[in-house]
Amino acid sequence: MFSYCKLVILILALTLGGQGHEAVPHSRPYMVLLERYMKDGKTAYCGGFLLNEDFVMTAAHCKTESYNILLGLHDVRNSEEIQRVSVKEAFPHKDYDENGFKNDIMLLKLKTKAQFNKNVRPIALADRDDGSLPKSCTVSGWGRSNRHSKYMTPVLMEANVTLIYNEKYVKDKLYCSEGETGPAEGDAGGALVCEDGKAYGVMSFNYKPTSGGPVLHCYTKIPDNGNWIDWIMDPYTCISNVREL
Repeated sequence: MFSYCKLVILILALTLGGQGHEAVPHSRPYMVLLERYMKDGKTAYCGGFLLNEDFVMTAAHCKTESYNILLGLHDVRNSEEIQRVSVKEAFPHKDYDENGFKNDIMLLKLKTKAQFNKNVRPIALADRDDGSLPKSCTVSGWGRSNRHSKYMTPVLMEANVTLIYNEKYVKDKLYCSEGETGPAEGDAGGALVCEDGKAYGVMSFNYKPTSGGPVLHCYTKIPDNGNWIDWIMDPYTCISNVREL
């Protein structure tokens, strides 16, 4: 269910390939949907995930003029209980390279605080990379689950992925999985979540080798960007703590 561009690098959506399935409603309360309002007046979508009451993480290539963040969402046809929050400020990685999708990670500062409940909860971030690959990882999103469809799935879907070692992408601070099952158009910015329940990566791009072979799905490594994340978020955390004194 891929539609390849000339450079065979793709903005993501979730390609479940028959091996994915609908997530248990609200079993991933950290997942959010980004409504992106484009310059041409159209609305596009990315995934994202909640880090705390003030910040959402997504992919840097999802940056646009303005956004709404939908929290607590499972089925877009039943949105009565969701929280809709606008974005005050976007922080794409300072070294993001749109040509090669390097450092494809972004933080969004919410205009109003997320209200935690049973359907809205943050996820913890993996804080170190010891060189070994995480196991038993999953991806989730509302992206297209059929390459012939023009529409995103109405419900949150999820799929299991197995990370592989790829020397080139290790140097580029990326995790990779391969095969027909994995992210595709509409799911960029979603979380790669592994066995300890923490977010290890941000869904970034798919790559189809020109020489043939399976599709690679690539995720920006969160542990390798810990210092940058702290640099952006810490000042707001300190301000919040001062106000609570």
